[in-house]
Parts: sequence; structure tokens; C-alpha cells
Amino acid sequence: MRAFKVTQYSAGTVTPPPPSEHEDSVAAYVVVGIAAVAFTGFVLMLIILKFEKISKFCLKGCSSGMSNDDDSASPLHHVSNGNNTPSSSEMGADAVMIGMTKIPVIENPQYFRSTGALLKSQTFVQHIKRHNIEKILVAVKTLKEASENGRTDFQREAELLTNLQHEHIVTFYGVCVEADPLIMVFEYMKHGDLNKFLRAHGPDAVLMDGLHCMQVELTQPQMLHIAQQIAAGMVYLASQHFVHRDLATRNCLVGENLLVKIGDFGMSRDVYSTDYYRVGGHTMLPIRWMPPESIMYRKFTTESDVWSLGVVLWEIFTYGKQPWYQLSNNEVIECITQGRVLQRARLCPKEVYDLMLGCWQREPHMRLNIKEIHSLLQNLARASPVYLDILG
Repeated sequence: MRAFKVTQYSAGTVTPPPPSEHEDSVAAYVVVGIAAVAFTGFVLMLIILKFEKISKFCLKGCSSGMSNDDDSASPLHHVSNGNNTPSSSEMGADAVMIGMTKIPVIENPQYFRSTGALLKSQTFVQHIKRHNIEKILVAVKTLKEASENGRTDFQREAELLTNLQHEHIVTFYGVCVEADPLIMVFEYMKHGDLNKFLRAHGPDAVLMDGLHCMQVELTQPQMLHIAQQIAAGMVYLASQHFVHRDLATRNCLVGENLLVKIGDFGMSRDVYSTDYYRVGGHTMLPIRWMPPESIMYRKFTTESDVWSLGVVLWEIFTYGKQPWYQLSNNEVIECITQGRVLQRARLCPKEVYDLMLGCWQREPHMRLNIKEIHSLLQNLARASPVYLDILG
């Protein structure tokens, strides 16, 4: 205990001595410490406010993790096996951080402000300028709903697409985040989605469109060429531990010289609403492309993607017909869960239909491996030379 020197006065009271130099220094340290804490808090507040202004794209409480809701129909999920998704560290300064990923920001956002079409949820074509040098044609996708769930799905799709780079995966250029609506920018694929392309080059094209001009039909070798490109893209996704969950011809795009890429990760369901089955009032599931375990238990794996690839092959060789087109959604669920499969199309080679049957084995582990499928399709395509004259 500290001893105090006291001075006695006539009134009998005592007072402590004046504070020592040591006590003065402690008080000074306390004041300096409080000031430092206050200044640090102020700086942190400025940083947070600046970050929120720059990244409107990131939600309140946004997370880099995937949704754990197995009921979600959002496609293209990353399956974590202890491997981190490769980051895009080579991207330039014009980027925003979404989760742990740098996503490029598109320059000159004024190019997207000139049309009222932005208010609708759709893909449309727009010219943009890159690096103030060249103008290029791009496909632009906008967010339909600015709800928290919608923004989360949009954010997740952008984060995933940034990390996917393959010749048969659609190229993702970046996002425009300066104002609503949120925008994703992709490479422009001249001939649009594969489903429409197949129908436009099938036997019913003239009847369907009411045109008098002659449409050139796709040949069997060209169909095989399309199929093996999609399989190549799926091999890549599987190698990156990604599950697409919504593989269909409507979600593939066609460019020049019959170049086909997997794209439209989660934004195409408005156009093809009849391809989806509403579950529980909100979740939309592409049940006509789904295996029994996905329908009954919402289980999505690389093996369920293999099943979907078999259905995509059926679509290709029927010129884009809807699987089970003669049945209602409830009847389709009953057929698939009872073990029935799609019938062989008239123009489908037996070797290709056998491959489809290998994709449609009821037990996931009995299905063909995605690499096997790609190899078989490559061999079939090599045996049938492809002529690309139909596209010019």
C-alpha cells in the first residue's frame, strides 16, 4: 500500500499530497490511448463506408460460401474436396472483391444506360468499348429482382464464372456494379442458345417459324460435333469440382463454325419456364433433365450431371424437342422414379443411344464416367467428318 505524507491542520483534517510526476505520466498515457482508439475507429469507419460505396454488388452480410440449402435450384455449385477454387489474382485494378474472388469491373458503364430493356430480366446484345480502343459485341444479362436472394445468386454466379476458363465454357468478361440493375457481361455467341439453334435447323423449322425460305438441316456428324464439345466442357467442370445442376441445350450457346459452349448458369429459366417444375411455391427444378436421386432427395453430383448430359444428347438428336414432351410434370416425375427412360429418336445412331442408356443407370455409381462419355463421342465424331458450311 502506498504511504501518504499528511499535514495536520488546526481543524484536525488531513489532505493527500499533490500528485507525483509518475501519476501525471500515467494520466497522459491514458489520454493518448483514448485518442488513438478514437482515431483508429474513425479511420475504420471511413474504410467501411468507402468499401460499401465501391461494392454495391456485395450484399449486407454477403458471404463467399455456397448456399447450404439443398432445395435451391441455383445451378453450378462448387463441391469442396479440400481444394480451394483457383483465384483470379492476375486481374487488374478494375475489380471488386466478391467473397475471396476478384471480379473484373467493366469499363464505361454508360454503354448500358441507353436502353429501357435493362429493366427486364433478359440477355441482350450491346456494344462496349474495352480499354478505350476497340468496340466489341457482348451479351449482357441483368438481374430481374433486386431482392437479397436474387443478389446472392447473382453474386455467386459471378464469383464462380470468374474462375472458369475453358474453350467450351462461355467467357465471362465481368460485372457492372455502379448502379441498379446489376449486370453481367459475357462474350457474344452469334447463333444464340443451342435449343433454338437445333429447332431452327431441324425438319420442323419452316413449319415452326412460318418461313418460306429453305432451312439447312443439321447432319448426324454435326450433331456429334456439338455433343462432344459439350462433353468436353463437362469434363472440365468435373475436374474443377463443379456440379452444373442445370445442363440442357437451352443453357449452351452456339458461335461461329459450330463452336458450342456451356453457358447461361442460372439465368435462362424465364425464357424456358415450361422446362421447370415449381416445388413448394418457389423452387424451380428442371425435373425432365434430373435423375431419380435429384428428384426425390435433391442430391446433385457429377453423376447427376452425367444423367443430364444423356438427356442433352437426346435433345440434340431430336432437334431440340422437350424431353417427355407428351407428359405433364407430375407424369414425368412418376416415369423417372419408376425407372422409365426416353425412347431412341429416329435419327439417333444405336451407339449414341447406348451411350445415353449408360448415362441413365438408376444407381449413380453405375453410370458412365464423364471422361468415358467424352472419349466415346470423340471417337464417333472422328469417324464422321463434319462440314460446317451451314453456318458460314
